[in-house]
Amino acid sequence: MEEAKASGTAAPGTESAGAKPVDFIRAIINEHNRSGRFGGKVHTRFPPEPNGYLHIGHAKSVCLNFKIAADYNGLCNLRMDDTNPVKEEVEYIESIIQDVHWLGFDWDDRLFYASDYYDRLYEYAVKLIRLGKAYVCDQGPDEMRQYRGTLTEPGRESPWRSRSVEENLDLFERMRKGEFGEGEKTLRARIDMASPNLNMRDPVTYRILHSTHHRTGEKWCIYPMYDFAHCLSDSLEGITHSICTLEFEDHRPLYDWYLDALDVYHPQQIEFARLNLTYTVMSKRKLLQLVQQKNVNGWDDPRMPTIAGMRRRGYTPGAIRNFCERIGVAKNDSVVDVELLEFCVREDLNLKAPRRMAVLDPLEVVIENYPEGQVEEFRLPNHPDDPSLGFRTVPFSKTVYIEKEDFMEEPSAKFFRLAPGREVRLRGAYFLTCTGVRKNGKGEVTGLTCSYDPQTKGGDAPDGRKVKGTLHWVSAAHAIKADINLYDRLFQVPSPEGGDNFLDLLNPDSLRRLSSAMLEPSLADARPGATFQFERQGYFCLDEKDGQTPVFNRTVTLRDTWAKIDKGEGDRGRKKAPAPGVKPAPKKEEAPKIAMEDFAKVDLRVGLIREVSLVEGSDKLLRLMVDVGEGRLRQIFAGIRPACPDLDDLLGRKVAVVANLKERQMKFGLSEGMILAGGEGERMGIVTLNGDPLPGDRIS
Repeated sequence: MEEAKASGTAAPGTESAGAKPVDFIRAIINEHNRSGRFGGKVHTRFPPEPNGYLHIGHAKSVCLNFKIAADYNGLCNLRMDDTNPVKEEVEYIESIIQDVHWLGFDWDDRLFYASDYYDRLYEYAVKLIRLGKAYVCDQGPDEMRQYRGTLTEPGRESPWRSRSVEENLDLFERMRKGEFGEGEKTLRARIDMASPNLNMRDPVTYRILHSTHHRTGEKWCIYPMYDFAHCLSDSLEGITHSICTLEFEDHRPLYDWYLDALDVYHPQQIEFARLNLTYTVMSKRKLLQLVQQKNVNGWDDPRMPTIAGMRRRGYTPGAIRNFCERIGVAKNDSVVDVELLEFCVREDLNLKAPRRMAVLDPLEVVIENYPEGQVEEFRLPNHPDDPSLGFRTVPFSKTVYIEKEDFMEEPSAKFFRLAPGREVRLRGAYFLTCTGVRKNGKGEVTGLTCSYDPQTKGGDAPDGRKVKGTLHWVSAAHAIKADINLYDRLFQVPSPEGGDNFLDLLNPDSLRRLSSAMLEPSLADARPGATFQFERQGYFCLDEKDGQTPVFNRTVTLRDTWAKIDKGEGDRGRKKAPAPGVKPAPKKEEAPKIAMEDFAKVDLRVGLIREVSLVEGSDKLLRLMVDVGEGRLRQIFAGIRPACPDLDDLLGRKVAVVANLKERQMKFGLSEGMILAGGEGERMGIVTLNGDPLPGDRIS
């Protein structure tokens, strides 16, 4: 297991991130180290609430917090935010611990719980009352909501806001002793009911919950709210940088207020954009709904975006860490295409997953001229590009299984697999020619008869003849029968989050079960959780759940060239005609070719971005003031805003500028050039320059 734990501290000003790109969080930490704000220390934490299983969005936070600590030779704590006994369970705590360990991170002896600090938090609440900064309120939730006001109207003060310190201390003590029912009273911070930030309008600090806590039992019947417990837990643990998701940005003034009001050690809260992924939901409430209504088979269903579900599906911790590293951190919310996650999984498994042969939809093939009762063993590599993974032996006999889709009685023009009279290669074995087709009463193909060429043992012909198709196969006499779960996207649309009708968007074909797959016998020794590449099929993982018949879950597909070809062709290999009344799409005209001397007319210069600002009324344009070595700054309007969620990141960057472009008068002002960029949306990239070029230097 790769550990990201680290101990000790970095000297002030040390940028342990080295030559890697510095995101805005590390830029803040670097500035703190330069100024000595925390004495050069970096101490982070990952603080999940144990009211559900961790999902891929939490994985981003786990990786970020532990990796930042490691980069700066610091520490990272794991802390359970167990302040709501109504929703929290030991099962969730155990799953969180398992998931963070599985992702490759450790916290030594620094596993904490917010409940560890309940006595201290109570004392802090009493101190707020004594300072006149908290009071006991009798308003119920509905009345409190009415008094709170709106974004455009200030709130009204509670009738109980003026209670004396002595009365508040007495009532709060009686709340602790259990004299009042749930909802009868709360402890509220006395801040500002006219604040433009609704979180600062006398927020609830403690509420009454007559529920048994998983750690403290019946000791408490009052529990601190998240905003109160979180900042003080950070303070008590000596956290330097409290990194959380963007929805807590409006809560930061309250985080700061509690710490300043109590005059205690003050960490820095920093917010980053949460991860949103296409074709899934990240809301714990909605994930819980999927589980409770049995739309999925538990939190660890391989279709779920939970870490447990991904582990069961065969995703690797390395792939998830790489995915989190690639998407980076930003200040603005965005949606990441799930295909990037799948790419990272393929990339990781391609290097390490052993190859095996598995026939998912078997078609029986009898080799007529193969000796009856004879069995051969072929030595096949476990990985074609990694000899260190060794070899395995695969038995071969008179009857084998191939995929039904690998045979076509009347093949289309670009179908190169098995067909009547056609010769193909069986992977690592022999050349095979189809000599006959067996059918049932409905005319469906039920089996084939074939002949083999004994001279092609190992898969090559001595006479040098070539075949275009290579098929995987399994010996019928030695095959292992297995069930296969073929998983697809859980939802039918890329963005199912919006609205309460998300269940209507579930993909009815998100799971397809195959119950007659035939696997090569070496898979009998596979351990639960082991992942393999089934040749020409995809990556599959042996399910961790025990069962009489082996069950393999499809982790991710391979890229299927034939499927792409087939989509554009009819059954006989002809291109599909357009629907009646629909004109065929016009052919794309090729761009005119230019000579090298024409391209040389473009004057590319190094530009240094000095100023960046938004363009009002445009969601794509930015106004840049760029130094191109002319003794003045050029104004350039560039449509690169989707690629730059954090404008500050552009300041000081060296870019490629087309310096001899004709000036263009826009409604926003005069644009005096163009910077080079390409792509679309999130995938847009800006051409930047490394090294020490000076503004105005020619780029050739």
